[in-house]
Amino acid sequence: MHPMNTKDHFKLGLFSANCSGGLAVTKIDERWGATWEENLRMARVADEAGIDFLLPVARWIGYKGDTNFHGSVLEPIPWAAALLAATQRISVFSTVHTAFNHPLVTAKQIATLDAIGGGRAGLNIVAGWNQPEYETMGVDMADAHDDRYGFAQEWCDVVREAWERDEIFDFEGKFFSLKHVEALPKPTGGRVPILNAGSSKQGRNFAGRNSDFVFTIVGGPEDGEGIVQSVKSQAMADHQRAVGVLTLSHVVCRPTNDEALDYLNYYAEENADWGAVDYLMNLQGLHAQSFTKEMLATMRSRFAAGHGSCPLIGTPDQVAAEIARYAKAGFDGMTLAFVDYVGELEYFAQEVLPRLERLGVRQPLSAM
Repeated sequence: MHPMNTKDHFKLGLFSANCSGGLAVTKIDERWGATWEENLRMARVADEAGIDFLLPVARWIGYKGDTNFHGSVLEPIPWAAALLAATQRISVFSTVHTAFNHPLVTAKQIATLDAIGGGRAGLNIVAGWNQPEYETMGVDMADAHDDRYGFAQEWCDVVREAWERDEIFDFEGKFFSLKHVEALPKPTGGRVPILNAGSSKQGRNFAGRNSDFVFTIVGGPEDGEGIVQSVKSQAMADHQRAVGVLTLSHVVCRPTNDEALDYLNYYAEENADWGAVDYLMNLQGLHAQSFTKEMLATMRSRFAAGHGSCPLIGTPDQVAAEIARYAKAGFDGMTLAFVDYVGELEYFAQEVLPRLERLGVRQPLSAM
């Protein structure tokens, strides 16, 4: 069984470590550089600590400002191949934009990654939202939100056919006309876990139909509980599928609460890259439906701290207790982001993970 499909504990992953800055839109000199050397060390620390998965971002142009946040990004497919070869147990997703990648190529790439990792690859599907990147790629972006999901659905259908059909086949659809398709090798077990970020109505419907995990933005565990129930019930009612629900967070964990708040203020207020924050929020407001207008209006500081993700700020006891609240709300897991994905992850693994085990949220590494 793929490690992401076990139901034994609340899953934790690392998000956006392949991108300069990670999720912290900050100007501090020690901000995450996302070099290959840093990512390799991060993956090995995460693997040894028992973190469940790594989730990258696919990006081709940055978000301006003084730092051009996310201006340097390691491409997810080769990144995943190298990290799967360098680790033993952690799952590694690849993030793929449907508009920029042919589904047959992606199907073979993911199957190859799964072979490299001995059955630990995953696929994160992005239907598209970032207008400037479409212009960079010379691809027309469908005006209607639903049209992008219509293309993405057919793209998913091609990938699924490539993984599931043994015989040579043709595929005839609105967007793809494919002849005498041969699709070997297959992923271990026939397919890999699929993740999709769905926060709009259309996005959640698409994710419920195609994904094993719906990755969605929430304000916190309080509103998250209702969203989890809605996503899971909709997927079962509309598509007869059981899905897991994940959300995203940024972490500042220190021995004292004052130290955590001081560091948050240092990187996300005093030294925030407000030009990049405002450019990013403007793009989200214009071209994405992941955030409501109300969320965007009140989340400027949260964007600086962690790209709009949920805050996990405080002592190890406080951070562990807050993660436990997300587990109690029905989430199957969440991603973490740090300013320093190595040093801060090491502290998190040493101090927070044992607390989560004592709270019954996580299993000991020996039991995984």
